[in-house]
Amino acid sequence: MAAEPIDDPSFRIGLIGTGYIGTTVGGEFHRHSRATVAAVSDIDDEARAEAGDLFSVPSASRYADYKAMMDGEALDGVLVGTPHTLHYEQISEALDRGLHVLCDKPLTTDLDRARELTERAETGDQTLMVGYQRHLNPAFVAARERWLGSDRSPRWITAEVTQNWVDRFEETWRMNPELNGGGYLWDTGSHLLDAVLWSSGLTPTAVSADMDFVDDDRRVDSRARLTIRFDGGATATVSTFGDAPCTREHIHMWDDDGAVYLEGREWESRELVTIDGESTERRPYIDNRAQRTKAEAFVTAVRTGEDPPATARDGLRVTAVTEAAYEAARSGDWVEVDLD
Repeated sequence: MAAEPIDDPSFRIGLIGTGYIGTTVGGEFHRHSRATVAAVSDIDDEARAEAGDLFSVPSASRYADYKAMMDGEALDGVLVGTPHTLHYEQISEALDRGLHVLCDKPLTTDLDRARELTERAETGDQTLMVGYQRHLNPAFVAARERWLGSDRSPRWITAEVTQNWVDRFEETWRMNPELNGGGYLWDTGSHLLDAVLWSSGLTPTAVSADMDFVDDDRRVDSRARLTIRFDGGATATVSTFGDAPCTREHIHMWDDDGAVYLEGREWESRELVTIDGESTERRPYIDNRAQRTKAEAFVTAVRTGEDPPATARDGLRVTAVTEAAYEAARSGDWVEVDLD
């Protein structure tokens, strides 16, 4: 069920976590003409103080405990920008208090918890948006529109992402499976899986995988190679390489008439290329100036009561495929993807 629209001219957001997501997306709210960062919370004193100063948050509205912030402030919503395994509890606490939630990816690292949050989002009055920015990227929107309302669909997909993830995050929570949920697939790989699932519109049914791990307990993967089967017979091969010198992303989706290629370097906007049956390439004009920020999309969804660009169900689908991939990598067997 869509959230009830609101008319408050100043949407008051509280930040849960003031790291990269908290300050980057928090900055989008800070610059938004109809929103304000009203409070911040972080267990780290220095990070909390820096974010409070950055967004001109009064000292009394800076909290070490996010629950105290939600109870002590008149907020409309929260931005959850914390390590992955903390998302479920923080989203739940916010929904319990009637707050709207914009949560960084992934929704959760546990499928049962993802189902619970999805049910709450679809039957409740609060907006729950997941921070998958490709849903806002014009190139990905255009690729998805190729198949929406059409009798054609992708049949064969290849997707890959590279990054210097291992060296860059070696001493951070991203390499701690208790906080990350696993390794590179749960982190940047989550964006790649979402891009494949959302852009194609296909329903995954089973996954096989093998992974390279950097820890003795085989929990933190640096490389993953997945094969995904979809309802209707389509397949995708997905590769993530977190020990590369730089970031590149390539997604190729083929149907009976040709293909859509989505290419990009680092975190720049992606380029869209279409290929027809005669192998002719075309590069349609993509106006990246039209891309909305996550804050703009979230505030709009709350105010109109419409579904956000990336819903809890989108997050559930990624969690289901990711969880199945880790199980498949450890068992060596195909694992069914359970979306029910």
